[in-house]
Amino acid sequence: MRTTRLRRHTSSLALIAAALLCTQVQAKEPGADLLQSKCMGCHTAEGNDSYSRISHQRKTPEGWLMSIGRMQVMHGLQISDDDRRTLVKYLADKQGLAPSETEGVRYAMERRLNTVEQFDEKLSQTCGRCHSGARVALQRRPAKEWEHLVNFHLGQWPSLEYQALSRDRDWLEIALNEMVPELAKRFPLDNPAWTDWQKTRPKPEVLVGRWAFSGHMLSKGDVRGEMTLGSAQGDGTFKVEVNGRYADGTPFQGSGSAILYNGFEWRGNVRIGDTTMRQVFAALDGEMKGRMFEAEHDERGLDFTAVKEGKARLLAVQPSFIKAGSEAELTLVGSGLSGKPDLGPGIEVTQVLESSANQVRVKVRAAADAAPGAREVSQGGLKGPSLVVYDKVEEVKVVPAFSIARIGENGGSTPKVQGRFEAEAWGKDAKGQPLRIGYLPAQWSVEPYNEKAKEDEDVKFAGQMLENGIFMPGGAGPNPERRMMTNNAGNLKVIAQLEDGGQKGEGHLIVTVQRWNNPPLP
Repeated sequence: MRTTRLRRHTSSLALIAAALLCTQVQAKEPGADLLQSKCMGCHTAEGNDSYSRISHQRKTPEGWLMSIGRMQVMHGLQISDDDRRTLVKYLADKQGLAPSETEGVRYAMERRLNTVEQFDEKLSQTCGRCHSGARVALQRRPAKEWEHLVNFHLGQWPSLEYQALSRDRDWLEIALNEMVPELAKRFPLDNPAWTDWQKTRPKPEVLVGRWAFSGHMLSKGDVRGEMTLGSAQGDGTFKVEVNGRYADGTPFQGSGSAILYNGFEWRGNVRIGDTTMRQVFAALDGEMKGRMFEAEHDERGLDFTAVKEGKARLLAVQPSFIKAGSEAELTLVGSGLSGKPDLGPGIEVTQVLESSANQVRVKVRAAADAAPGAREVSQGGLKGPSLVVYDKVEEVKVVPAFSIARIGENGGSTPKVQGRFEAEAWGKDAKGQPLRIGYLPAQWSVEPYNEKAKEDEDVKFAGQMLENGIFMPGGAGPNPERRMMTNNAGNLKVIAQLEDGGQKGEGHLIVTVQRWNNPPLP
């Protein structure tokens, strides 16, 4: 078994992140023994299976992985990849977070890196200027341990107050005397939610079986199909088979493996065609929700929802809108589907093209005078998603409204990070209230965001907007053709113009340099 000591180089944290999702757990020692053999050199025993620092924290699998990775990179810990995975699972199971404690901040684990966070000003300024606020919110500590963390930050990064743009205040005083009590109150180590979850946490075996899923990838479209999970082992590992298809007919098929942490944190590696994709889901009550994304390009990902066979549920209707006076083909996705579909007033099902327990494909007609608005869709006795009827588009929004792309490649080791966009159409319902319609086909372009961007010719150098709403940034490195040989960064407007109707919407795209430090939690 190869022993790895991660060196101080730019790809270390990326390697650590990949290790979390490599699901072959083959450690020779169980987690408790590894904790003693690998950690006791620095951490001291406190009795009752408790250790200094370690036993006074609770984290996600990614959080524990980052802690162990830091021990390797900064303190010389030598541990094999297999042992590291086993130790992460042991700690995430024993000292993880309850499902309710991750609500609202799962975007960090799911690599939704264009999320604009909404934390209070003090946390944002004290913590969020160097890393995401979600990284703070995804851990639990008592006050003394939060104090240790503040001291660690200043000891490890002595220039922290300058980096955090905090020379206008006494950063350390605020961090110790204001933030520590606040964090201990908001994110405490002891929490009834965690105590209750430990008592009711389900066994991994309950996930074995067939799952119906639906999803959507920006710039690609809807996807649906079936996922089969098998061979749950005592260590929580699974075999995964995916058999699906995008709405445009492109296959979405492959296989891989996954591991379940803490009874609900699902992490998978699945090879879809020629591309390895990660799965980061919350598996609760016979359902999975989260995101799948490419291992090498986490900006290329899809929202994912699945329901286990045996739990009747209507997941989605694809597409989720229809124009009054038109005909369309719709697909209802779910589990345990039976009976006749009902799409609401003004919508007639003219033909059932396909019907199974997981999918019902129909032709429908919307009456010309159908009132605009959302209708609850039902299939037999199941109800769930909505179908929107609209008469005209009033507004177009570019999604995401704000995005970051990154230059790369051009002889360097860091790949480009694309921008991916869709045109979200909005109308008005019968009461004149805003009505989200959905994503409609559009023509795409970019323009300078301001006069400075125009002067610097950012449109020319920053990259190219493709016809499918994907922005491909320029190559990395100094560009001799630019003023002062600067790189191919840029500040751009993203323009979407609907193919049907011509309405326009705008978004904001920053094209910037490579991100060298890319940890599992941003």
